[in-house]
Amino acid sequence: MAKKIEVPTTKGGLMAALAEAGEISKKQAVAVYEKLLELAYEGARQNEKGWVIPGLGKLLIKKQGARVVRNPQTGAEIKKPACKVAKFRLAKAAKDALVPPKAAKK
Repeated sequence: MAKKIEVPTTKGGLMAALAEAGEISKKQAVAVYEKLLELAYEGARQNEKGWVIPGLGKLLIKKQGARVVRNPQTGAEIKKPACKVAKFRLAKAAKDALVPPKAAKK
């Protein structure tokens, strides 16, 4: 049976795990993590096709057109103006790692 990996659930735990794996200080791990986030945000803003983290997914900004929405409490229709929304699409490798594909039927 494979050894279970302890998965951090907090930012501090994640930074400690990254520091240990990379054999660097926690301060350096935080700097690398923050730079990755900065690159992702700026990459998504600048590139219309989004910014890819290979093996994980793509961060992008999508334009949403103006539309009519319904207030769930009152049922009243409201006009919502056009806006931009952030999206994250999982890569196929990440999907397959999380939920293995079903075997093909013969």
